[in-house]
Formats: sequence, C-alpha cells, structure tokens
Amino acid sequence: MWLQLLIGLVFIGMVISLAAGVGFLLRDDASSKRLLTSLKLRVGLACLLMALLVIGFWSGELG
Repeated sequence: MWLQLLIGLVFIGMVISLAAGVGFLLRDDASSKRLLTSLKLRVGLACLLMALLVIGFWSGELG
C-alpha cells in the first residue's frame, strides 16, 4: 500500500516538474538555469520511479 502511494507521488512530482519546465522554457531568457534544474529533478525522479517499480515487482507487492 505504501509503495503504491509513493510511486503515485513520485509520478505526480514528475508531471509537476515537466509543467514547470515548460513554463521556464516559454518565459525565461537564455541565461536562466531553471530549465536545466527542472530537467535534472525530472531525471532524478524518473530514476527513483524505475527503482521503486523494480523493487515492487521483485518483492511481489505490485503483482
């Protein structure tokens, strides 16, 4: 139960980071680093999501 909730929260965090990145791409100038920071966060969350999915399937909690 907790693993599914954590996976959902990480996925929602990725979507929020994606939306923030689009906003930064459209509004900021070329010297801004906020888009890169958003991308780094999204990549880190994607790695965490993949690790949680592997752990969930390996432990049998996700089915």
